[in-house]
Amino acid sequence: MPSISKRVLGALALVVALPLAATACGGGGDSGDTIVIGTKFDQPGLGLKNPDGTMSGFDVDVAKYVAQQLGYPEDKIEWKEAPSGQRETLIQNDQVKFIAATYSITDARKEKVDFAGPYLITGQSLLVRSDNTDITGEASLQNNKKLCSVSGSTPAQRIKDKFPGVQLQQYDTYSACIEALKNGAIDAVTTDEVILAGYAAQSPGAFKVVGGTFSEENYGIGLKKGDTELLTQINDALVKMEQDGSWKKAWDENLGPAGIPAPQPPQINQS
Repeated sequence: MPSISKRVLGALALVVALPLAATACGGGGDSGDTIVIGTKFDQPGLGLKNPDGTMSGFDVDVAKYVAQQLGYPEDKIEWKEAPSGQRETLIQNDQVKFIAATYSITDARKEKVDFAGPYLITGQSLLVRSDNTDITGEASLQNNKKLCSVSGSTPAQRIKDKFPGVQLQQYDTYSACIEALKNGAIDAVTTDEVILAGYAAQSPGAFKVVGGTFSEENYGIGLKKGDTELLTQINDALVKMEQDGSWKKAWDENLGPAGIPAPQPPQINQS
């Protein structure tokens, strides 16, 4: 009988342990929990995983501030890479609590996820090699140029809709587009100006941003649709970040070196 008792006790211990393990990796708010946040890992100045494993960038600092306001210090954050084409899926499958990853608020996306914010307004632009002289803006793209953007991104969709004469190459990451631009496989990279400026600053003298902006992108923090409590908490945190100077400090530290002055923080859509 002792062996049966041990098996029963072992099974009971497993039953008790499983729910405890499940709650430990979620976002319940207890001090012992961690929170999983999605961001980009390959966008200098915005969301970048450094060689030593640390995270840096404006989006990262916004996410850290929000997490702190939710009760999660930096050492309780688990970062998860959130490529453009996977963001809605990551949120819908509860793989992340929220995503701050150059995530433009669009009507199509709002059918699948909710957005807090916006916390930044930017616009689509073009990045070319510094010696390029024939691409000066969006009108230059119609001459059968090879243009690179990221699958699932708003900029890629805009190029398809507005510039059907362009040879659009779609990669999984912007860093792959940058490599293709560097080696001459493509003529230009298109995405939001703030993203392009980060890459230009990372490789001084190699690239230049041209043509100004030809869209308006409102970056928001994506979260599970219907989670109104979390939505309100994140919006409150963003308002506080703008008001106490942390927003401008994050901009100056991460994007100031790219030569872009801090814009006026946008109005947060509070309910």
